[in-house]
Amino acid sequence: MIRVQAEPFDPGAEIAAFTDTSGRVGAVATFLGLVRDHHPQSPGASGPVRALTLEHYPGMTERQLRALEDEARARWPALADVLVIHRHGHMAPGEPIVLVCTASAHRAAALEACAFLIDWLKTRAPFWKREDTADGAHWVEAKDADDAAAARWTRSESA
Repeated sequence: MIRVQAEPFDPGAEIAAFTDTSGRVGAVATFLGLVRDHHPQSPGASGPVRALTLEHYPGMTERQLRALEDEARARWPALADVLVIHRHGHMAPGEPIVLVCTASAHRAAALEACAFLIDWLKTRAPFWKREDTADGAHWVEAKDADDAAAARWTRSESA
């Protein structure tokens, strides 16, 4: 399931609702991303991050996230379920921005699929970040480290 929303979400409640207690799932892996208040990632910015604004193209973003989910399910057929919640709009430091949950009978598929999804979300999801600092607003540029993390999931390496 994919949700792109402006509204805040409760990670604990989302994980509890996602968790299947029927016995067919033995592992749930989660990643929770929070808005940071430190080390602005934008060139020329200084001071703490006061807020983060995420922009996206409705429709396009959801299609891309569904394609990422489809790719994860194809790579890890043992996945029982997937949940991705990604916020957009204005957010304050400490607020949840993204939640990725994966479930499977055993831990390997859940852990690997969760890592894959967050790595590819960072590099392939059409979101644009703007940090608000004491120096004003600064767009966040893509990072080579995120591209390197996502590169490990090329078909030849993960198959």
